[in-house]
Amino acid sequence: MTCRSAFRSVSMPLLAALTALGACSSPDEAPDLMRFRNASSQPDEFVVVPSKPLQTPDSTAALPVPTPGSANRADQTPVADVVAALGGSPAALDRSGIPSSDAALVAYAGRTGTDPSIRGTLEREDVEWRQRNDRTPIEKLFNRNGYYNAYDDMQLDPQAEQARMRARGATVPSAPPPLPEDD
Repeated sequence: MTCRSAFRSVSMPLLAALTALGACSSPDEAPDLMRFRNASSQPDEFVVVPSKPLQTPDSTAALPVPTPGSANRADQTPVADVVAALGGSPAALDRSGIPSSDAALVAYAGRTGTDPSIRGTLEREDVEWRQRNDRTPIEKLFNRNGYYNAYDDMQLDPQAEQARMRARGATVPSAPPPLPEDD
């Protein structure tokens, strides 16, 4: 069997099936439940989600301080509800601060102190680097700074890095496949 006949034997039934499928799905003849939008002027009952019932606390001192932008206590919390239904702790979803499992890592990373203006410093250094390195003519003409070529020399070759690490005895299970060469 030649490649051309194999292609015909696969493509012709596939083309016929796609044509038949397209003919079956005329948007004018589709039932109302198959449409993606509500064409009627009536409200969509599936958009309305009931809120949780209101509860009166034993004392007003037990109420949390109102925080703008925070969730309403009567809003639905489907993920927390599923966690509770499966026997988990919904409070574990509301992690704030640093988890105890990461405390040692954060302490080590901040051992020499932190710079509160690091984001501004990195942004300034990045702009300076891109202005000095491989700006395209269009970027120079319109005084724009893109990431097109400035970081090309810093990219690692995954296969070469995998071979280097394996030669040093590190366990490296895989690397992404090589990119196809430009013709």
